Amino acid sequence: MATLMRLEARGISKTFGSNTVLSDTDLVIRPGEIHALIGQNGSGKSTLVKVLTGYHAPDEGGSLRLDNTALALPVQWRDARQAGISVVHQDLGLLDHLSVSENIGIGGYVVHPVTRKIDWSAQHEIARQVLGRLDLDIDPSTPVGRLSAAERAEVAIARALRDQRPGEGLVVLDEATRALPREELEHFHTLLRRVVAEGTSVLMVSHNLDEVLSVSDRVTVLRDGKVAGAGVRTADVDEADLARLMLGKSVDSAIRRAGSPSPDAEALVITGLATEGIEGLDITVRAGEVVGLTGLPGSGFESVPYAITGARQADAGTLEVGGQTTPLARLDVNRAVRHGIALVPEGRIREGLALELSLRDNIALPNLRRRGRLWHVARGWQESDSRHYIDRLDIKTTGPQALVKELSGGNQQKVLLGKWLSVRPDYLVLHEPTQAVDVGARRDILTTIGEAADRGIGVLHVSIEPSDLVEVCDRILVFHPGQPLVELRTNDPDELLKAIYAGGSHDSPLPATPTAGATHV
Repeated sequence: MATLMRLEARGISKTFGSNTVLSDTDLVIRPGEIHALIGQNGSGKSTLVKVLTGYHAPDEGGSLRLDNTALALPVQWRDARQAGISVVHQDLGLLDHLSVSENIGIGGYVVHPVTRKIDWSAQHEIARQVLGRLDLDIDPSTPVGRLSAAERAEVAIARALRDQRPGEGLVVLDEATRALPREELEHFHTLLRRVVAEGTSVLMVSHNLDEVLSVSDRVTVLRDGKVAGAGVRTADVDEADLARLMLGKSVDSAIRRAGSPSPDAEALVITGLATEGIEGLDITVRAGEVVGLTGLPGSGFESVPYAITGARQADAGTLEVGGQTTPLARLDVNRAVRHGIALVPEGRIREGLALELSLRDNIALPNLRRRGRLWHVARGWQESDSRHYIDRLDIKTTGPQALVKELSGGNQQKVLLGKWLSVRPDYLVLHEPTQAVDVGARRDILTTIGEAADRGIGVLHVSIEPSDLVEVCDRILVFHPGQPLVELRTNDPDELLKAIYAGGSHDSPLPATPTAGATHV
């Protein structure tokens, strides 16, 4: 007797014009398992998910079965939903102005058989039932906009399970954990384990190899549109193994140098910084030095990069650079750039890039006033700059004219880094520069940071990623509220984690296997 499989996708191929994105791809998921799907940006994983959910029509020759029942290709979304496939997207797809019950009902409201109007009594009861199935204590009448990040994720999962019978169906998480603060990830993972305990299966698309190894049972790896690893047991591999499968080679360390900058080098000096949750913070970054800044998520250190670059107004403190002292309360972005300080913010979509503009236009934006003319903005230097950073950062694109919204997340992050390197700063302030990028893009970004320091740029690297910080930083400052910064010089992520979790509150638990954080190898 054949073993029942939850999902069997066989021989799936997809071409766009002359470009083959998927080639004879198989994906097999068992009942009651969390199955990860990983690969570099452009490997085909998003296309495969879109074929499974009916967004893309595959080429002829493939087949798709759910619980041993064949689904016609191309998949119709209504058929996929009725068969038990549901999706939680990376932005969770919730509408803040609607209630929990209304969000759960989207796409399948209960209507009265006679009036054909929404039967709100029945709809609220369905919401209560699905929330109860997950043992969630959330009032269905609460507007989603009032919920915490963890509760929003719970509602998204509840909606995905709305039409599924316990023990059946497949929930696809299309990089859904990217929408969560890192401190909420463990709660989300607990919720996933509760879902699969019923027998429902989960397909988790993620860049975070640490998360994949700690949460999923098996993993399928795509490389260049083909399966490089099929249903690999995560208990049998480590991050380096997965990285080799994704890249087809080992990932070299991005450590950049053996020496440190001179103690008498030019420096960016922050004195007495006071801003959201911070009082009297002093930081010095020398030219040619990479300084890390980290701490517990939500402790306040995350506001530092914005306060010292004028992106958000500080309450007090001074900035000294190049012999000039500026009150931080009067600093703005234009003045910071004139002082040679550039910020690469965490939110590349919200704060960093103009998605509707081209790669060339994004890289040129900070330089228009300096290099353009009132009566004419020449294109030659813009073309030259953009091609330079395409080559230098290995940005995968059709050229400078490509729209940024059409690039993968890792390549968008490289554009953002190139945009601010193009102003030729003396000091570069980075906030989570490798967030939600694949292993190849991570290595390129960390290598670029090291190369910038080797050219004499001072770098402040603000992050909660221990592996990133120990790999590229000369020294790391650990922040605990109300206490002096702790300085470390280490290449051991565990040593840094102990300093983060043990410092300040000695009874703070140190997680045995931290699941928060971007991909690292």
